Amino acid sequence: MHLNNNSQWRDLFSGRNGAISFALSFGVVIHAINILMATTILPSVVTDIGGMGLYAWNTTLFVAASIIGSVLSARLLNLLGAKGAYLTGTILFFIGSLLCAIAPKMEVMLIGRFVQGLGGGLLFALSYAMVNIVYDQALWPRAMALISGMWGVATLIGPAIGGIFAQLDAWRYAFGIMLPIMLFYGIYLWFILPKNDSNAPKSTSQSLPYLQLIILTVAVLLISSGSLSSSLTINLLSIVAVFGLIGVLIFCEKRFTVRLLPSNTFKGLSLHALLYLTISLLAIGMTCEIFVPYYLQSLHMQTPLASGYMSALMALGWTVAEVISASWQGAKMRFSILSGPIIVFIGLVVLAFVIPNPMLQSENAISLFIILFALFLVGYGIGFGWPHLLTRILQAASTQDKDIAGASITTVQLFATALGSAFAGMIVNLNGFNSGTPEGLSSSASALFLFLALAPLLAIYTAWKITRCSY
Repeated sequence: MHLNNNSQWRDLFSGRNGAISFALSFGVVIHAINILMATTILPSVVTDIGGMGLYAWNTTLFVAASIIGSVLSARLLNLLGAKGAYLTGTILFFIGSLLCAIAPKMEVMLIGRFVQGLGGGLLFALSYAMVNIVYDQALWPRAMALISGMWGVATLIGPAIGGIFAQLDAWRYAFGIMLPIMLFYGIYLWFILPKNDSNAPKSTSQSLPYLQLIILTVAVLLISSGSLSSSLTINLLSIVAVFGLIGVLIFCEKRFTVRLLPSNTFKGLSLHALLYLTISLLAIGMTCEIFVPYYLQSLHMQTPLASGYMSALMALGWTVAEVISASWQGAKMRFSILSGPIIVFIGLVVLAFVIPNPMLQSENAISLFIILFALFLVGYGIGFGWPHLLTRILQAASTQDKDIAGASITTVQLFATALGSAFAGMIVNLNGFNSGTPEGLSSSASALFLFLALAPLLAIYTAWKITRCSY
């Protein structure tokens, strides 16, 4: 068995398979690095071109566009083939990076981030969609592991790129450096990927869930718009409207034959509903990473590079936890699913008390160590049961819903991230973040982490219900 495993890894990296493996994994690396890089340099961007009130929109629009890209990826793959679909995503990402690099004000930056997100969402989703097209079935588990592992690579590279350019007061070059990279990637894809593939899906009879996609996008943008206002009334109205749209989405999913989610999702509190709720709540808890670099730089006097790597500890913790727990079964698997939200809750509560309160110089080392450990805990808790939650989504789906279930993972995760980012922006803006004063930043940090801690607290219940279901 050991020799067989080694042989399969060699097959994945040898010959044409190796060239394709690089193409697929590099697309995920680009998407992931861009997220971490942008998080690191956003404080410098705001200092240079302004737009503090639009801070959270950088992530919200990026992820909202990524949702659109991920949902459209399967149809694009069907219509244009592997080469055409990938090149479309590459061109969009190139254009978005160019707009970000030359942005004279935050509004232009947001347009660039949206176009980037559209291209990044395509590249991200296509990498998973291509696995069953270009590899033999025996290689699928290794290919999935390779693609997922690229987030760990991005954890090391993304903050470094953002931090170095931010410290050099050259944040535009962080986006500009993506231009020759995407040009190289496009040329590489042109020669490596097939224009068409016999294993690719050919049916065009299945329509896209356009209405549900529009509802998701409008919901994210609506709550983001509300978060820009300092009025509690406007914020509450936007929240009510968003949950109303989610209700309409559920109605559509129940009634329409073209769906985003498996058919049994909304039949009571189904297993699929519990799984989607759990991964959504955990993803919302992770959205604190948008503001962590800014708080570390403003309240704890950390450099952009240091703050970027400190916030990246969440992604590192996620990866470490997945590696540790991925092979667990039975009681250990149930333990990882249930304890994950508990660990996230503890990490966020600790951050709520430590980040808003800068220590004296003599106590700063202790404070930073606690922050580092808490950030790692948040990511670790999310990753601890994550692979089992995603696997169970596929296992619980009927045969005809397998494709929908696989695609839904990315869509639900991205939507939850966008929603969480918008909620986070709303909370900090209502609690003094826009003032830029130490008092306002401290107040907004406390409110943010305590609010986000509610998400894993709810996830403890949904995770418990999941562990009570038969496996």
